[in-house]
Amino acid sequence: MRLLTHNMLSSNIKGVTNGFPLKIEAEKVMEKEVDFNPDFLRNMFYKIEWRPLVDAARTMGYAELPEEVEPSMLDSEDFLRRLHRALLQFHLEEGTLICPETGRRFPVVKGIPNMLLNEDEV
Repeated sequence: MRLLTHNMLSSNIKGVTNGFPLKIEAEKVMEKEVDFNPDFLRNMFYKIEWRPLVDAARTMGYAELPEEVEPSMLDSEDFLRRLHRALLQFHLEEGTLICPETGRRFPVVKGIPNMLLNEDEV
């Protein structure tokens, strides 16, 4: 699971009002090479929740993203490459996503998060 995916997931358990961001407990993280596409990154920048991305990247061992961002940074290839690496190249292969409100744990196996809810959670 890429951090891009993580940044868009939330817990949908019945009654949960604060299901984002899911906390990551990483057991296995891989870095996979992906072609650099600055236009894609510029478009995605406005859809990303920055603070959760920075926290998730650090949890997975990547601390190269700045604490604060502004749109003018999209003109910097260095910034775009760091964003690219965080969003697209780091993969959570094995681990757990945890609901911030309930503590419900969702397993990630072979890079696929299992977000299925139990009957009583729907």
